Amino acid sequence: MKRARDYGIIIGEMPTGARNLITDVCGVKVGHATLAQGRHNTGVTVLMLCEDNPFASKLTAACHVLNGFGKTAGLMQVEELGTIETPIALTNTLNVGLVHDAMVGYMIDRCRQEGIELRSVNPLVCECNDASLNDICLRAVQKEHVLSAIADAKPDFLLGAVGAGRGMTCHGLKGGIGSASRLIELDGKTYTLGVLALTNHGRLRDLTIQGQNTGKRIQQQMAESLPDKGSCIVVMATDLPLSDRQIRRVIRRAGVGLARLGSYTGHGSGEVFLGFTTANRIPHACTQALLPLTVLHEERIDLAFRAMAEATEEAVLDSMLTAETVVSSSGTVRRSLAELI
Repeated sequence: MKRARDYGIIIGEMPTGARNLITDVCGVKVGHATLAQGRHNTGVTVLMLCEDNPFASKLTAACHVLNGFGKTAGLMQVEELGTIETPIALTNTLNVGLVHDAMVGYMIDRCRQEGIELRSVNPLVCECNDASLNDICLRAVQKEHVLSAIADAKPDFLLGAVGAGRGMTCHGLKGGIGSASRLIELDGKTYTLGVLALTNHGRLRDLTIQGQNTGKRIQQQMAESLPDKGSCIVVMATDLPLSDRQIRRVIRRAGVGLARLGSYTGHGSGEVFLGFTTANRIPHACTQALLPLTVLHEERIDLAFRAMAEATEEAVLDSMLTAETVVSSSGTVRRSLAELI
């Protein structure tokens, strides 16, 4: 699996984590279930945010919608309360409801096993539309696939045309799952910020790599020109102590990374950004009225802004470079950037 750096493409100036993945943030794991047979080119990807139960000890979080042509479930409570209490699932547009139901069942079972009372829960399920390569109306992703993705979750996970990324298109080529991380030095300590992107957006002729309009050159080899119509989900994880307001400020810089690669965020695209920190956990049970909170001084937040922009740009690029060419059952082809670059 060759990534951008294997091609000599270095995005930005900040150092990466050991894996250059979102899982460089301690406790974060990612798993996939991929359906790639017959009329199916789809799947589900699940991000496990911590080792313990996120419902019992919620993670400080925020969300931001850059363009709202999307069907994500669960954003309203994140916006209001500033916390996430379940793993995050990614899938295709018409499978949001089925995956949401599976995540509810998973959380009920897990809390019951751990002796935690659960009367309400807010699963986060994000989507992009993979109908160009997948028979989306079949709604192929079922509960067993969600549970399989959860069981598959690990620090070293696959990128490209896997899981939720199997049927995605990015800048007219094959999109999918990408990830990257950056290290931030503050007060003698090293913090990590990681990004995972599900990419399904952009026009080929706009694709820009290291300031060069690579897409326009590639366009001359392609028979069709697709509009900037799709979606992009960007999830940020960090161990940097941030408030939910600060997280919202940081994740908005995902738009910088998308723009550097040439996306202008078209009308038909749903750009949804989520972020959480593994610091500043909020207990579900109220045992004390006041909780301690450590936050980054706002004058030092530029480091997180830069990390978010760089990691998003690299994650999107890696989603394309690691994805193999996929052909739908009807003959639609999405070629890999790795074949053309």
